[in-house]
Amino acid sequence: MSESERTPLLSATSRNKLSAEASMASLESTPLLSSTSATPRYDGERDEIDDNDEATSVRSHPLDAHSIHSVASIKSKSSRWPSYIAMMCLATFAGVILVVAYMVPAAVEEYAKQAAVLEPTNLSLQSITADGVRARIQANIRLDGQRVQNEHVRRVGRATTWLLRELGTEETKVNVTLPEYGNILLGTAAVPALTINIMDGHNTAVDFVADLIPGDAEGIRTIANEWLEGRLDVLRLKGKADIQLKTGFISLGTHTVSESLTFEANKLPQLPEYNITKINFEESPIPDLNRTAMAADVSVTAFNMYPISVDVPELGFEVLLPGCNLDDHILVAATRTSTVAVRPQQEVVVNAHGLIKELPKPLTKVCPDSDSSPLDMFFKKYLDGETATVFVRGQKQTDSDTPDWLGEILSSITVPVPFPGRSFDNLIRSFSLSDVHFSLPNPLAEPGDPDADPKVTGNVEVLAALPSEMNLSLNVTGVAARADVFYRSNKLGELELEHWQKASSKKVAANKDHEAMLKIISRINDAPLNVTDADVLTDVIQTLIFGGKEVILDVKALVDVKVQTVLGQLVLKDVPAEGKIPVKPLSHDLAGSLQPKVENIEIINTDPTSIELKASVNITNPTPYSARIPYINIHLLSNGTLIGEATAKNLDIKKGKNSNLVVTALWKPSLSGDQGVAIGRELISQYISGFNTSITIKGHRNSIPSQPVIGEALSRLNLTVSAPRLRLPGGKDDDEKTHFIRDATFHVLSSRATFTLVSPLQHNTIYIDHVNATALYNHTEPVGRIEYDLPFAAPPGASTTPKLPVTWSLDSVGYDKLKQALGGTLKLDATATVSVRLGAWTETFWYVGKGIGASIRI
Repeated sequence: MSESERTPLLSATSRNKLSAEASMASLESTPLLSSTSATPRYDGERDEIDDNDEATSVRSHPLDAHSIHSVASIKSKSSRWPSYIAMMCLATFAGVILVVAYMVPAAVEEYAKQAAVLEPTNLSLQSITADGVRARIQANIRLDGQRVQNEHVRRVGRATTWLLRELGTEETKVNVTLPEYGNILLGTAAVPALTINIMDGHNTAVDFVADLIPGDAEGIRTIANEWLEGRLDVLRLKGKADIQLKTGFISLGTHTVSESLTFEANKLPQLPEYNITKINFEESPIPDLNRTAMAADVSVTAFNMYPISVDVPELGFEVLLPGCNLDDHILVAATRTSTVAVRPQQEVVVNAHGLIKELPKPLTKVCPDSDSSPLDMFFKKYLDGETATVFVRGQKQTDSDTPDWLGEILSSITVPVPFPGRSFDNLIRSFSLSDVHFSLPNPLAEPGDPDADPKVTGNVEVLAALPSEMNLSLNVTGVAARADVFYRSNKLGELELEHWQKASSKKVAANKDHEAMLKIISRINDAPLNVTDADVLTDVIQTLIFGGKEVILDVKALVDVKVQTVLGQLVLKDVPAEGKIPVKPLSHDLAGSLQPKVENIEIINTDPTSIELKASVNITNPTPYSARIPYINIHLLSNGTLIGEATAKNLDIKKGKNSNLVVTALWKPSLSGDQGVAIGRELISQYISGFNTSITIKGHRNSIPSQPVIGEALSRLNLTVSAPRLRLPGGKDDDEKTHFIRDATFHVLSSRATFTLVSPLQHNTIYIDHVNATALYNHTEPVGRIEYDLPFAAPPGASTTPKLPVTWSLDSVGYDKLKQALGGTLKLDATATVSVRLGAWTETFWYVGKGIGASIRI
């Protein structure tokens, strides 16, 4: 109610009549003014008064006629001065009456509007009746003249209210309507009789019970929904009542009071801030349906800042979630609140119990032009920690004492309720990957194709904390994820699990060290790992190979989870998860642990400067990881100079020993010019002589054509490995199996020598075009020299050379030893320069052989 409605003095009509009564009371105390016919009327018109009409005065009251006769008697016996004085007094009072008639009502009305003060102290709803609400209203009412700015209005108002002192009302019915909505009746209130002290500064404490009856439910619904949807800018209420006034025992008649109040939407009371203090989900049996549903218990607290007290009975509500369109609301659950005690300036606690029997199909159906359902979109906001929105609508209860009118109003109002999300930053407590298998990219795949990424296969074990409010049986049946992988806060790449991977889960009970956990196990197969930063990959590989330390990779992922619940299978999309993947070091000495061995060499192609060959390689994988290599090409270097390259295709590297890995290689030192040719010649000479040689393996940008980023990372790494020693057929021990010259026969008289050669090639013939060799005894003493210019063949396996001419060193100690061993054997060494031809390729090498068993013949 406005200030105008809080005092009976607000109506202009009532002010006029009150002033008339006050004037009448004043005149009755003076015999000269006892006639009521001389009192002005305040009904909107003023009667003409003839002060000289004595007959009329006499007829109106006997006492007035007697007084006039007395005056006439005195007039005849004495001077006329008293008559003049009486006439002057009468004229003065007539002037006062005129002022009161036209000026006092407006001043009193203005005074009442500005001076009225209403202070509600308590509003309590005593009971909810079949028709409405019975409310107890307590308030303080007073007139404070200091609030009136105009001094003349303040004086007139104070004087008038001092004269009247109190105003009383009879029982009054107030109707409140909405003018802008076709004067829909918003509600009525029955206010009992009241008596109010209207003297300036005097306080009246009122305490009464009123019956409040709601009006048109449709009107209430319209206003409520417009306000909740933010479409209500201004609200104007119009109150109208017929008030019966009295002062003391004098009735002042019935007056119609009508006032309008205008509220701006931003000044209307808002929904109070609330806290959800408890959410608990658990399984609940449904005896009638012989199955189980999901029950939810929710506790909400809010602070009541208003002087309102009420006991709210049990109420039923429906909980709805947004659909694909903003206007679609999907019914999910029915809830019922317990009795709520609302007290002024105190916390209000609302406990609600809901039951979800099943998930509606529209809730889980994918929206048009989208890959998400309404349930997906709701969970995404909730799991991202954002505020989602649920809708709450009243529900009529057939088994409740709630009046029909209240259920009808509540069921027509839908309130959007912000549902705060929850942060799941610490949901994943551990994340491990075991039995890992890596697959390098397909070289034929186009960039951006999933086959162009390396792939990871392994067993994933996740330990996730179960939220305390989830007391349900949960079984994870599938997972998919999109994860960013970091090393030392730098992004390494992206791990994609677009397809569902089978999973299983097991609940781990809570103990003193941790809360309840959910252990999830899944086998991921060929998950693409898109490496985005070559520098980071280089750091990882260097740490694994050379650092000998465990590498911890950080994972930030959005995980899709299939969960089997009592409501059926749910799909939770984009669940934020963070974890760590420990990667064990490859080996403390990876290069030494590989132990490569080359077998079954086959020449594929030759030209004057290069040889392309194929070989079987045996290596030992010392790492805990396996790998599949569809294609990889690496550079071969010696002393930092490029001398060739090697290519591997469709290799499956398992843990431990790996045999018969087919590798093709291109020997072409000319790639590095004359320096490369010289270094390549020196390397082969040392290799065939049995020296310990090494080759540096280094990647390059096109090592993996579809993943140049990985190639660039490999190009920054130099892995130097010992050149694999050849294992030639025959031989008594491992050392002898590496010798190209297995034994020799020297004929002293004919000065000829023959040698047994063992070729490392099983499919190709080597031709020796020129030999310039020296046989030595005890590494230094020459025995003889061989120089031969005619080509001869060294076919696969063991073969015997032609009889090569020998020029003896007759004056040397070595020759003497040779003669002493005649008919026996002698251990000799050899140094040689050999020109070799293999297909179109030719090269000249030096060779050093030691411990060659030579048979000495005549």
